[in-house]
Amino acid sequence: MSSSDIFIGETIGTAILILLGGGVCAAVTLKASKARNAGWLAITFGWGFAVLTAVYTSAPLSGAHLNPAVTLALAIKDNVWNDVATYWGGQLLGAMIGATLVWVAYYGQFQAHLTDKEIVGGPGAQATATKAVEAQEKGAGPVLGVFSTGPEIRNVVQNLATEIIGTIVLVLAILTQGLNDNGNGLGVLGALIVALVVVGIGLSLGGPTGYAINPARDLGPRIVHALLPLPNKGGSDWGYAWIPVVGPLIGAAIAAGIYNVAFA
Repeated sequence: MSSSDIFIGETIGTAILILLGGGVCAAVTLKASKARNAGWLAITFGWGFAVLTAVYTSAPLSGAHLNPAVTLALAIKDNVWNDVATYWGGQLLGAMIGATLVWVAYYGQFQAHLTDKEIVGGPGAQATATKAVEAQEKGAGPVLGVFSTGPEIRNVVQNLATEIIGTIVLVLAILTQGLNDNGNGLGVLGALIVALVVVGIGLSLGGPTGYAINPARDLGPRIVHALLPLPNKGGSDWGYAWIPVVGPLIGAAIAAGIYNVAFA
C-alpha cells in the first residue's frame, strides 16, 4: 500500500464511520428526528453497522484501521512504524469530515434542537432542568454527545480505566480474529467480527463513558463541534477530551503486548 492509498483510504473510511456513527447519535438525540429516543440499542447497533460499512469501503486501499489505537497496536505487534503518521492523519481528517457531514444531514434538526428553550434553558424554559442543561453547565453543550463522548460520572481514574479496558477488548479481537492475510489491516470476515465486537463493547462497557475506544472518533468531531456555527451549542468539554485519546492508546499498547506474549 502506498502512502497516498493509506491516507485516502483512512480518510474515506473514517469519514463514513463517523457519518454513520455520529448520524445514529444525531437521529436518537435531536428534536424533529424520526428516530428520537430510540435508545441505546439503536446507538450501539448503529455504530456496529458504521464500522462494518467503513471497513468494507476502505479495506482495499488502506487495510481499514480507522482508529489510531488500532494503528498503534499493529505497529507495536510488527515493530513497523513507517506509516503510523499517515494513518493517523487520514483518520483525524476523515473523522472531521464525517462529523461535518452529520451536521449537514441534520442541519434543520440541530437548529430546532438548539433553539428550544427546554433544551438550552433561558427565559421561558420550564423549571425542571433537562439533562442537556445540566451537562451544559458542566462544560458540555447539549449536542456535544452527537459529536463526541462524555462520562455519566466524572471520575478520571474510572473513566480512563473504562476506555483502556474497552480498547483492550477491541484490539485483542482485531489482532486474533480480524486481520487480513497480510496482517496489516482488517479482512472481509474480520470486518464482520469486529463490527459485532464493537456492538458488544457498546452494550457491555459503553454505559460509563460512551465508549470512544478510538482517539480520532472523539477528537476529530470534538474539534468540529468547537468550530461549527451552532446556536447555543455550549462548550466542547476540553477538560475531558484527553481521556478518550489517551485511554484507547494505552489500551492498544497493552493489548499488543498481551498479543505478542500470549499469541505470537
